[in-house]
Amino acid sequence: MLADNGPHFWVTFDFDRVRWQGLRFVTDPNAQSTVTAEPAELSAPSSQRLWRNRDFVLLMGADTVSQIGTQVTLIALPVTALVTLDASPFQIGMLTAVEMMAFLVLGLPVGVWVDRMRRRPIQVVSDLVRAVALLSVPVAWGLDALTLWQLFAVAAVVGVGTVFFDVAHMSYLPTVVKGEHLTGGAGALESVYQVSKLGGPGLGGLLVQLLRAPAALVVDGVSYLLSALLLGRIGAVEEPPERTGHERLRVQVAEGLRCVAGNRIIRLTAANGALTMLFFGAWSAISVVFVIRELGVSPGVYGLLLIGVSVGGTLGAVAAARIVGRIGTGRTMWWASLLSIPAIAVIPFTGAGWALGFFVLGAGVFELFSSVFNVAQFSYRMAVLPQHLHGRVNATMRFLMWGATPIGALSGGALLEGIGARHTLWVCAAGFVLPQLLVLVTPGLRALPEPAATA
Repeated sequence: MLADNGPHFWVTFDFDRVRWQGLRFVTDPNAQSTVTAEPAELSAPSSQRLWRNRDFVLLMGADTVSQIGTQVTLIALPVTALVTLDASPFQIGMLTAVEMMAFLVLGLPVGVWVDRMRRRPIQVVSDLVRAVALLSVPVAWGLDALTLWQLFAVAAVVGVGTVFFDVAHMSYLPTVVKGEHLTGGAGALESVYQVSKLGGPGLGGLLVQLLRAPAALVVDGVSYLLSALLLGRIGAVEEPPERTGHERLRVQVAEGLRCVAGNRIIRLTAANGALTMLFFGAWSAISVVFVIRELGVSPGVYGLLLIGVSVGGTLGAVAAARIVGRIGTGRTMWWASLLSIPAIAVIPFTGAGWALGFFVLGAGVFELFSSVFNVAQFSYRMAVLPQHLHGRVNATMRFLMWGATPIGALSGGALLEGIGARHTLWVCAAGFVLPQLLVLVTPGLRALPEPAATA
């Protein structure tokens, strides 16, 4: 769900190089009582192998600062429109839609372009473009020239940069994490996303309170610059993609679509993700309006609520690899979908005062099981598909999932204007249940065999 449902960002490390030297005592076969000592290699646990690798640490550092900055923007950009420019609920929905529109317009061809190029330079350039776009907002605000149209333009540029970054980042992961370690690598990246959500929204709320919303976007702009710097220092050599001839763009796009449509599990997760993100788009459009304007919560407190929600997602990301290893990929996806339904039902009871706890409880538990589902389906997809198709397939998945987000955002803004925030919240809750039911009725999912890694 969220590893494909949220902008978040997926380098080359050799697990087998990290070893611990120890002593192994052996009996000399030529002497009954002579014992000699010789060096022995003891393999470090997988988690220690990851964190002992310099390139992996640089990647995680880049991910962390970028994700924290993104979480700041999650509050600062809509609050800038809502408070500084007095935007209407429908305009807030439009702002969310514009940022996600790039997935709908560019999602499919970006996958082909990413498969034709090295992935790391794409990520660096995307970071730099997003940094410049976001830093233009506080500059214009300081000059008293900020308009809603500029926010729309910034959202569009950031969206384009995110499409390129996300597809390249996700497709880069199997280059650095192989075979049995793929699930752990996906879990580590999901953990970075979820942990960043612990501190990012709270920091964003605090910065909005202290600096006002436009100035808070400086943090996100600087975070993208730092992310580009860290990515640029990764020393791993990425081999250039093999040239496969001069196939037309539409032919290669169609190949990615066929890969998704031809595997019933990947097809299921695509449908699940598209439905989830349709209603997530509506939820993104209404949540800030509902909590801040309808319930009278300050941006700082709203940030703290999002921190509480992120605890669930963090726990799910940390536990996902172990759960998949114990009960299998299919059972993990099935149980995660089933257990998320009661959490969804709690969210619409959110209200002022103590009833804000329903927001944190419901959304937090939903995030927990979404993270578990997400790691399971992503690692499965990367394991069963040829690596040269990862860019196209990841882009296809992004297109189908995130492409539904702007439609949901515009619909959410229209529903806010027409039936109000409370009723729109119930519509979103009902919508979130549908993709879970789709997973639960899939025959044979719990008996799904574990995939073998594909070169």
